[in-house]
Amino acid sequence: MTGLDPRAPLVLDTRELGRRPGSERHVELTVPAPADLGIEVLSVPEGSPVELDLRLEAVMEGVLVTGTAFAGLEGECVRCLEPIDDDVEVDIQELYVYDDSRDGQDTGPEGEDDETSRTEGDLIDLEPVLRDAVVLALPFQPMCQDDCPGLCPECGARLADEPGHNHGEQIDPRWAGLASLKDDSSN
Repeated sequence: MTGLDPRAPLVLDTRELGRRPGSERHVELTVPAPADLGIEVLSVPEGSPVELDLRLEAVMEGVLVTGTAFAGLEGECVRCLEPIDDDVEVDIQELYVYDDSRDGQDTGPEGEDDETSRTEGDLIDLEPVLRDAVVLALPFQPMCQDDCPGLCPECGARLADEPGHNHGEQIDPRWAGLASLKDDSSN
């Protein structure tokens, strides 16, 4: 394992909880957002404030972290490419198993150990949990408004700005020759 940096903003020290089940600590802090917190078209800007309101509770197996995270989002609408400024509030709940609890014990079904969050000494890393919670809370296709009409496929004009936008009657180029015959026969 690589050692956690206790000075990192999303690394918390659980030493004062001890290993006494039932002891808890309330933590409120504002940390800078890590890089790439979000999806390609909507994310929390790197370095912007993320407000955390957490409860750390010692349980038999480790430390249970519950609470919320609140952050501002920036991105663009997938239909009309307008900027989106929004907020996201996510719930966090994760059990960090004590790192020495697996010594000499079976780790359970194959692969279970890989997905278990663990303490490293008395430190826990919130970044993977925060990243998972934020990414899962974001819409797959963010839009500036629920009924965004998008862009005109002909000229690229934003249809929300020009609701009556059109380019006249469109004639399929394969039938354009027949349209001229129709015009000749009506004269």
